[in-house]
Amino acid sequence: MRDEIKEENLIKVLLVGVDTGEEQDFERSMDELKSLAEACDKQVTGIITQKLDMVNKALYIGSGKVKEVKEFAAECEAQEIVFDNSLSPSQIRNLGRELELPILDRTNLILDIFAIRAKTKEAKLQVETARLQYMLPRLVGMHEALSRQGGASGSMSNKGTGETKLELDRRKIEHRISELKRELEAIAGNRVTQRKKRSGSRIPQVALVGYTNAGKSTVMNHMVQRYGSSPEKTVMERDMLFATLETSVRSIETGDNRPFFLADTVGFIHKLPHGLIKAFQSTLEEVKYADLLVQVVDFSDENYRQQMEVTAQTLKELGAGNISQIIVYNKADKRQWDNLPRVKENQIYMAAALDAGIEELAELIKRRLYAGDVECFFIIPYDRGDVVSYFMENASVLEREYRAEGIWLHVSCRSQDMAKYNIFREN
Repeated sequence: MRDEIKEENLIKVLLVGVDTGEEQDFERSMDELKSLAEACDKQVTGIITQKLDMVNKALYIGSGKVKEVKEFAAECEAQEIVFDNSLSPSQIRNLGRELELPILDRTNLILDIFAIRAKTKEAKLQVETARLQYMLPRLVGMHEALSRQGGASGSMSNKGTGETKLELDRRKIEHRISELKRELEAIAGNRVTQRKKRSGSRIPQVALVGYTNAGKSTVMNHMVQRYGSSPEKTVMERDMLFATLETSVRSIETGDNRPFFLADTVGFIHKLPHGLIKAFQSTLEEVKYADLLVQVVDFSDENYRQQMEVTAQTLKELGAGNISQIIVYNKADKRQWDNLPRVKENQIYMAAALDAGIEELAELIKRRLYAGDVECFFIIPYDRGDVVSYFMENASVLEREYRAEGIWLHVSCRSQDMAKYNIFREN
């Protein structure tokens, strides 16, 4: 199967995929590979696929298919060849020798996108760590010069004239990975401190999760603009893959003493490299420690159910698979749905970009977070203004009256607060 797309400029690439029948939707996977290539500013000039019972251990594709790929690459003027799955070091080496063009795989593209999108110091360190960890076992097939004898370089000492450049490069990479991990551990320590401060405040924590480009940052920004303590502190919001690489946490206060922290997180994708998940572990831990997850789904995408499955698998890998969720079916307006938003139990159909459903989503989040709250009545003596102030700041005061015996309050509060001030409860 071949699909030629004529475009000018930038690096021209040929996409190659193998359908072994294990992929639930192979065509969708190839379409996504095309989107990844375009997100890396590459021009897809051709696509070629092959059906096999299993991939070729040496060449990934069948040995007879290699010649066809080489000819088609020349025909469509491809400068690089990109494969839909992660390739082993030997496969990269063998394919590069046979096809005489740079060989990339899906992991390469995702790493390149992350490198382009990374803005903060932490994100850049995480991306570099993931790239070096990916590169380390693949040094042999990267360039012929690695087999030459090498001497000392920089601060690295030479173990002897028999040491190859490959061994030197491997030690340099391992040394750099160690440096990066130390820097990331220091940053992660600061994140843990911030998380402990938030936990100590008793304010619940909510994390936005979901497939990349589903609209998490749009939901975040509209929530911040409407309910944030600092409405100007929005996050980057663009119609692109992996627009957000760092976790941003904002305080949301709807005015009824039921606040929550809202975190915008890195998006997930089909076949997200394990090395990236590992490198971004400290960033993604905001998901693991959340009291509630809000999964944002691009309802306009025909593959939204498969994307939800990928999200579920990734959350499980992060140790967050059992955290309760609210499902946001975003971009429902693109499905020509009227009367948005629509709320059904723990699901909401909305259009965040149109600000349709933000208020309802906030109410849904609060209802889930504060489901354990109880309604009760208190008569508080006038000389205990501290108790009244506590409830005004930490509970939802539904009614208030000034009576002869004291201040009468009808509140919705935590059960532990009711027990703490039980002495003032109205009989």
